[in-house]
This record gives sequence, C-alpha cells and structure tokens, in this order.
Amino acid sequence: QVQLVESGGGLVQAGGSLRLSCAASGRTFSSYTMSWFRQAPGKEREFVATINWSGISAYYAGSVSGRFTISRDNAKNTLYLQMNSLKPEDTAVYYCAAVRSYSDYREARQYEYWGQGTQVTVSS
Repeated sequence: QVQLVESGGGLVQAGGSLRLSCAASGRTFSSYTMSWFRQAPGKEREFVATINWSGISAYYAGSVSGRFTISRDNAKNTLYLQMNSLKPEDTAVYYCAAVRSYSDYREARQYEYWGQGTQVTVSS
C-alpha cells in the first residue's frame, strides 16, 4: 500500500515557475515507477512526465518537454516536478501516481496509486 500526497500548487503568472512535491508513505517507494498527470476542466487526465525507480530514466509529454523536470529522492520518499516557463494552458489539477509494472506509462488506467491532486493555475 502506498499513500501519495501532493503539494506545491498555486497561482502563478505566465512565464513563472512552480515546484510540485509528492510525498509517499511506506518503505517500498523506490520500487515504483512514478509519474505526474494533469487534468484540466472538461478534459481527460493526461500524462505529463514519468521517472523510473532509480531516477535515471525520465520521459515527458511533448507539451512540457524542455520546460518541466521530474525527479525523485528515494531517501525522502518524495517525487518532484519542477515547472518553468509556465503557460496558461498548463492550468490543471496535477496528480502523482505510482505503478510497479506497466505496458504503457502514459496510460492513467495502469497506475495503482494516486494522490488527491494539487491545483496549478497560470494567469496570462
């Protein structure tokens, strides 16, 4: 069992930065692939970024590549998402999610555990 709690969301102007955190409970955090998803009003939940158990490999959605950076600290059981050059279209509720095995890390339905989400609002 893994419990995930996101924090760090808020209101920021376009071009600004935010750093999201996802604190995980349990001693098995390092065995999970971790990802960030987001969901805007009226839209489906979409993949943002993923990082493997060791933190060596990371992949991003095209819309955030070059602006967002995913990282993890297994000693602190914490996942991060550094978001720079934010745009109004980045406005959404951001969720962290955990999975042990998957066929496609971009598919939300494959994830076992989810946080409650944190709101990010980017004003123009």
